Amino acid sequence: MRVYLGLGANLGAPAVQVERALMLIAALPDTRLVARSSLYRSDPVGPAGQPDYCNAACMIDTTLEPLALLDAMQAIEVDAGRIRDGIRWAARLLDIDLLHIEGLSLSTPRLRLPHPHLQERNWVLVPLADFAPTLDIPGLGVVSELAERLGRSGLRAWS
Repeated sequence: MRVYLGLGANLGAPAVQVERALMLIAALPDTRLVARSSLYRSDPVGPAGQPDYCNAACMIDTTLEPLALLDAMQAIEVDAGRIRDGIRWAARLLDIDLLHIEGLSLSTPRLRLPHPHLQERNWVLVPLADFAPTLDIPGLGVVSELAERLGRSGLRAWS
């Protein structure tokens, strides 16, 4: 399956954590990292006083089933020190979202694909447009057009 993932972190050493997560994703069994974005700095969303986020996106080919892949992503998050405390949009050491799996629409209690907020997040769409600008996500549209519609407000290159 061709899978698109979004990554973000804003605690600890965010860029290091995102880069490490990309290496761990590439090392998963029967998985190949096909493409990845640059790193982006984005304004935090959620509770006030958070540091900026480091965001990236990647494309992988994998034979892992969607829920097994979700489990693998959550294991990478836990390995980075993530604790799920139930606070929505809280600062975090690492967040990995399954954004889209080509040819698959899914709605279960654990996983919805395409990601239900993908079209609302420039910190996801702009990195996706780095390597998949013509990707047409069913029901949402073409990545580059969605990214252009949202613009780059609050988003800049990570430095």
